[in-house]
Amino acid sequence: MTPAERIMIEHECARLIALYANLNDEARWEEIAALYAEDGSMTRPTSPDEPIVGRAAILAAFKARPARKTRHLCSNVVIDVLSPTEATGVSAMALFTPDGPPRLGSFHDRFVLKDGRWLFARRRGSLSF
Repeated sequence: MTPAERIMIEHECARLIALYANLNDEARWEEIAALYAEDGSMTRPTSPDEPIVGRAAILAAFKARPARKTRHLCSNVVIDVLSPTEATGVSAMALFTPDGPPRLGSFHDRFVLKDGRWLFARRRGSLSF
C-alpha cells in the first residue's frame, strides 16, 4: 500500500465518523444505518454492553428513540489502516442536549471496505464520565 492510499483510507474513515455525528444530530436514521455493513454492530455509549447487530436492527433502534435535540462533537480521531480493506479508529465524543449535562466518551470503530464504500463494521461507544 502506498502512503497516498493509506492517507485516503484514513480520510475516508475519519469522514465517516464526522458524517455519522452530523446525521445523528439531524435525525437522519436511514442514512446512519446505511453507514454500517449489513452485518455491522453498534454499541451506544450509554449501553456499552448491549450491542445492536445488523443494519436493520440498528435502523429500528434509532427509530425507536424519542425525538430530541442533540449536538455531537467528535475529536482526537486516530485511524489505523490494517489492510486495503480494513481499518480501526478511536475518537473522543461530546454529546450536548438542552436538558442535561454534557456527556463525554469515546468510540472504538472497525471499518471495512465493501463494494467500494467504507462502512462501520463495528462501532462501540463508551462514556468516560
